[in-house]
Amino acid sequence: MQNITLHWGAKLTSEARTVWAKHDRKTEKWLPLWRHMADSAAMAGRLWDEWAPRHLRDLVAGDLPGGDEDARLLVVWLAAVHDIGKATPAFACQVDVLAGQMDRCGLEMPTLKQFGTARSRAPHGLAGQVLLEEWLEQRGWPPRNVMSFAVPVGGHHGVPPAHEQFHDLRRHGELLRTPGPSEGLWRAVQTELLDACAEAYGVAGRLSQWRAVKLSQPVQAILSALVIFADWIASNPDLFMLFPEDRQRDEADRIDAAWRGIDLPRPWSPKVLEETAQEVFAARFGLPSIRPLQEEAVCLAREVPSPGLMIIEAPMGEGKTEAALAVAEVFAARTGAGGCLIALPTRATSNAMYGRMRRWLKCLPGEVDLTVFLAHSKGSLNGDFAKDMRAGARTVAAVDLDAVSGVVTSRRDDTCAASSQLVAHQWLRGRKKGLLAPFVVGTIDQLLFAGLKSRHLALRHLALAGKVIVIDEVHAYDAYMNEYLERVLSWLGAYRVPVVMLSATLPAGRRRRLAEAYAGEAGGRPELEEADAYPLISVVAPGQVSVTNCPEVTAERRTEVVMEQLDDDLGVLADRLVSELVGGGCALVVRNTVDRVLRAAEVLRERFGPEAVTVAHSRFLDLDRARKDDDLVARFGPTGLRPAGPHIVVASQVAEQSLDIDFDLLITDLAPVDLVLQRMGRLHRHRRGLGQCERPARLRTPRCLVTGVDWEAIPPAPVAGSVSVYGRHVLLRSLAVLLPHWGKRPVVLPDDISPLVQAAYADGLAVPRDEWADAIAAAFTEHEITVVKQQRAAQVFLLAEVRKPGRSLVGWIDAGVGDADGTRAGRAQVRDSDESLEVLVIQRRRDGTYGTVPWLGRGRGGLEVSVDAVPPPRTARAVAASALRLPYHFSKPWVIDRAIEELEKFGPEAWQSPECHWLAGELFLVLDEDCQTRLAGFEVHYSEADGLEIIPVGGPRT
Repeated sequence: MQNITLHWGAKLTSEARTVWAKHDRKTEKWLPLWRHMADSAAMAGRLWDEWAPRHLRDLVAGDLPGGDEDARLLVVWLAAVHDIGKATPAFACQVDVLAGQMDRCGLEMPTLKQFGTARSRAPHGLAGQVLLEEWLEQRGWPPRNVMSFAVPVGGHHGVPPAHEQFHDLRRHGELLRTPGPSEGLWRAVQTELLDACAEAYGVAGRLSQWRAVKLSQPVQAILSALVIFADWIASNPDLFMLFPEDRQRDEADRIDAAWRGIDLPRPWSPKVLEETAQEVFAARFGLPSIRPLQEEAVCLAREVPSPGLMIIEAPMGEGKTEAALAVAEVFAARTGAGGCLIALPTRATSNAMYGRMRRWLKCLPGEVDLTVFLAHSKGSLNGDFAKDMRAGARTVAAVDLDAVSGVVTSRRDDTCAASSQLVAHQWLRGRKKGLLAPFVVGTIDQLLFAGLKSRHLALRHLALAGKVIVIDEVHAYDAYMNEYLERVLSWLGAYRVPVVMLSATLPAGRRRRLAEAYAGEAGGRPELEEADAYPLISVVAPGQVSVTNCPEVTAERRTEVVMEQLDDDLGVLADRLVSELVGGGCALVVRNTVDRVLRAAEVLRERFGPEAVTVAHSRFLDLDRARKDDDLVARFGPTGLRPAGPHIVVASQVAEQSLDIDFDLLITDLAPVDLVLQRMGRLHRHRRGLGQCERPARLRTPRCLVTGVDWEAIPPAPVAGSVSVYGRHVLLRSLAVLLPHWGKRPVVLPDDISPLVQAAYADGLAVPRDEWADAIAAAFTEHEITVVKQQRAAQVFLLAEVRKPGRSLVGWIDAGVGDADGTRAGRAQVRDSDESLEVLVIQRRRDGTYGTVPWLGRGRGGLEVSVDAVPPPRTARAVAASALRLPYHFSKPWVIDRAIEELEKFGPEAWQSPECHWLAGELFLVLDEDCQTRLAGFEVHYSEADGLEIIPVGGPRT
């Protein structure tokens, strides 16, 4: 059957065989349309049989009367006919010699020059959809149904057509068929090709059964993405070389060689777990004992009738991540999901999680194709991912130009840890393809892009629809990002994708909205808002909504935190720390802005000395930030070698999440109560001796001092910097719920976490004192205005909700943003912030040469960087790893253009070549020998200890 299918082109008329699909102007080699149609169909069949997870196949099969058999026929047939729009004069006229060949066979057409700009009305995807719709309607299909079947053809270049494009094209029929004597022949050739595909790929006898089918939008998206994927492979000249049409080759061997050449990873296919939860956690994570929350999560994952959404709420340090991975394994086995994606708030948290995922993957049983991808803009600079990329290096090139370049010497490089069996597949590294790898860790942006109207959105949906999705730190997103998160959840629910969400502190109203988004219209309104127990596991699945109150945390893991107010004066802060650390100990001071971090650190160094104060915030070079994180864990982690004398870490919000660090004393700016609780999770996080006897005697009782507030005001007034970050409303609510705890009843973790969070975010917060009422009411009004603005702003490029079956994807991403992550502006669309600038930092030395800053470790510091030639790969990589995101000062509309203009003055021409992919197109911040410069009216200082400091010319340091 395969050979018959592959050779169907031999039966075509000579006119149909002259229609061309691809041409190389350098070699004049070409590919006939029928052959590219056959190649694409063959690749679609292989993708369906050997790459697509069972969950995806079941999803498509569910819409068709013949189930899985029909689904495979449809995928292969759509891939075969996807380029039928090339059998039109608007396309064929582009190459004179090939157009002349067709013309001599009777397929007349104007020249490219004669067509002029009119050709733009007939891109071959749109033309192909129109031709396929006409062909189906001639076979008795109702017009409402043909569009949903034909849209994968119209959108196979990443953008489904818009409704008005059809009207415009149909008014210009000469673009589809040349009027006059040859019009009939054009129509006959188009029909012949479509008829031949229907016969060759077995759908001719199924069309009468399909014409009553209304494909759902999720299925249309999956079909569109599979067609795109198959076309990309079949368009790869390294796999399918162009050659004269009369060259004879064995087609079956050609297809097999191409499939072997790309060597795509097989989907994850875990078996249903037979072991106990304890045995699973011991085998996967090396845990000698299992926590009640973890056992309950696995139990629920096994028992739920059909896997859906699971929300796990538990204290910091309770093993939520391990629970999520175990649940993912159970859900994947039950649903046929072919991989797992973990989404986190930041690049730093993603990098940390990537290492944890790698360790988990190595412990999975059976034959698992451990292809991994780190999905963020600087992923290739992560050491573990770089090692995995070397292990996955191959000689096959990508068809599109967005792939990350890498070593291409061998499938397994002896210089890497090949025994790990972890690889980052060479072909699955580009921006548009990386998520297609079975196992992915990335920033939340990569998930939210699935709700952004952007090019090749169907591919992103294909990647997500075949996986179990784990979303960490669910509480960390604002109203703008939550609009995207809820829309993505609604699509994931429609795809029946299992989702696990994790949070230590989740308001009940937020939990309810997430559940409703996933359930969709068919799921009603899951009633979860009344559940305020803690720890808590909520499950939303077809036919089931449940909330399970997990066993309470044991007494030895309960912490009573004494809370106190501290005046917002740097002298007061220093005096208090001197008295608290008189016997030694480690304190964490968390400030809400980097400017406050730097000012506090300056004063504290004067009191304690520079060696006793460490600064941590987001304004460090990527390499410096990673080294600081490692250093913090090494000194203050569970097995850290803590400093002998007093030590203070002054940090911004980077200390809130993902770092397993532990301090004797916490001083924090006022923040939303859930974040205050997160910060408390770094206080006495680990047991240090019986009764904490290894801590200084004065610091054995955990205490949290809250500052950043004018406590004399009525109500107390948070400092301006905190208000600009969080808003006055949530800060006043935080004050209100914490009021009973100032110097009175301790905050008990984890017992008080849920009550405090639910009270702070409840609709009807009781005003604690009458004199606070007006201020809280005014702040609430401001808050509502801000939220509405954020929600409206998010709608600009937000993907529409899932429509009922039969509604096609035509117009799906109209007025979209283009490539979601192809530009700085595109990447910013899923976050409510001004466009930010990222720069690569280098230093101009006194002798006029350039180099990396001197202190970078691992042989990357002080490297000379030539501006007259392409730097060696090691040097270029060191520069690329010296990335820094400029702060808000440079994001304002009246500053950013000036900053870009000044930064672009330094851009060595040699660095713009394709061989210099690490540096091409980047912006460079060039520091002088003292690590200073001026930019857009600001003095810029950088130091290894303090990171980036911004000083307005003639103004104070910030």
